[in-house]
Amino acid sequence: MSVLGLMKNPALMASLAATVVAQVVKVPIAYVTTRKWDFSQMTSTGGMPSSHSAAVSSLATVIGFHDGTKSSLFAASVVFAIIVMYDAAGIRRHAGEQAIALNKLKADIGELIDRRFADRRTELYQQRLKEMLGHQPIEVLMGCILGILLGSIVAAISHA
Repeated sequence: MSVLGLMKNPALMASLAATVVAQVVKVPIAYVTTRKWDFSQMTSTGGMPSSHSAAVSSLATVIGFHDGTKSSLFAASVVFAIIVMYDAAGIRRHAGEQAIALNKLKADIGELIDRRFADRRTELYQQRLKEMLGHQPIEVLMGCILGILLGSIVAAISHA
């Protein structure tokens, strides 16, 4: 299997393109809300739109166009997409919310340690957990829509 052969796979190309487009689009969307250019958004998890949702929905879309919506591969890709999107909006989002609470708790404990044992404060209380892990449901929905649009375009081009 060659790299060139992989590049001719429309499902793979659509999925990779959807991931890249979603990650790049996060920068101007974040700018609109914060009025700051933050290019680290291109490599971060979370945010608008969900690149995970875009990737799996574009994959399922291309497979649906190429193999038909009655195929087992399409069914598997849709189930896979649902699981990924549920995870992005559910479990990973809640993990991010727990990280926020733990970071607050660590900061409070760190302050207590600073007041009582300033010379013994450990790095444990200085490190912060990553808080932006998952997505709001609207971010997942917009990623899904982006993926379906890009998957449809790639499927149409690859059939031409």
